[in-house]
Amino acid sequence: MLLSIESSCDDSSIAITEIESLKLLFHKKISQNEEHSKYGGVVPELASRLHIEALPNILQNSSSFFKNIKAVAVTNTPGLSVTLLEGVAMAKALSISLNVPLIAVNHLKGHIYSLFIETKARFPFLTLLISGGHSQLIEVNNWNSFNVVISTLDDSLGESFDKVAKMLGLSYPGGAIIESLALNGDSYKYDFPVPLAYSSQIAFSFSGLKNSVRLAISKETVIDDEVRRNISASFQRVATEHLVMQLKRYLKTNKNRYPWLGIVGGVSANLYIRAKLTDLLTSFNMELFAPDIQYCSDNGAMIGRFGIELFNNKIFASLEDLKIMSRANLTN
Repeated sequence: MLLSIESSCDDSSIAITEIESLKLLFHKKISQNEEHSKYGGVVPELASRLHIEALPNILQNSSSFFKNIKAVAVTNTPGLSVTLLEGVAMAKALSISLNVPLIAVNHLKGHIYSLFIETKARFPFLTLLISGGHSQLIEVNNWNSFNVVISTLDDSLGESFDKVAKMLGLSYPGGAIIESLALNGDSYKYDFPVPLAYSSQIAFSFSGLKNSVRLAISKETVIDDEVRRNISASFQRVATEHLVMQLKRYLKTNKNRYPWLGIVGGVSANLYIRAKLTDLLTSFNMELFAPDIQYCSDNGAMIGRFGIELFNNKIFASLEDLKIMSRANLTN
């Protein structure tokens, strides 16, 4: 079995996966949303202290599997340095005490492999990674071939959801709240411009849209529930139109190269975005696949799933070489 640890931001999670069958035998995650919501975002030092409390408690619940552990996988990049450190420190201690090798996992690759929790990977495919820190379209040609073809010029989509929620006086994290409010809002009440609509550049960009939302809010004399619903719906519509527009531009020049698209990362839980992407892909004879909702946000199961690929290919890290990197891309 493989034990995997995730602590890249504000979710403490540990999983146990059977290496040969890919069966998930144990998985637990403790979220810190409630603690950070009062600050409108993640406070790194607070997140680190909460990991110190949560990770040992989760580990204790998985101790019955220790005798069958063959390796320990842990997120070491990218993420917050002070939170990555907690997971890596635990992984090193377990490696020594259980006398098993260490596996360093890139958090972004873990998100991509959330598509294959408890199942074998299928290549090639496209992945749209949309989270609090990243907005990328990635060509995945084999188990460790990741080619980023579209990335963001400025902000990520997940960060934009959070900032819009904060501007509306809503709590953190904002993605699910905005999606919920949008269900009963007028998505055409506010005519926000679609980013890069008049540019031929194939890239993501959300800073201008955020600023348009800010200006619209500043013009309202009262921010009541109706305003929140309508701004949420209008923002979500335009942000999604931008995603669809840029993906369509890519697919028009890359027809029939990939049979399906995977959508991963925290924002992939948004059902409105899933539905609009499904509509687009139908015209290109492609299918949309997404992880179970519980595996969209950061979790130990996805780290374990990619960790098994590294284990099978005998890619291990020594105690000395396993270092944290707060910033990294898919080539690290």
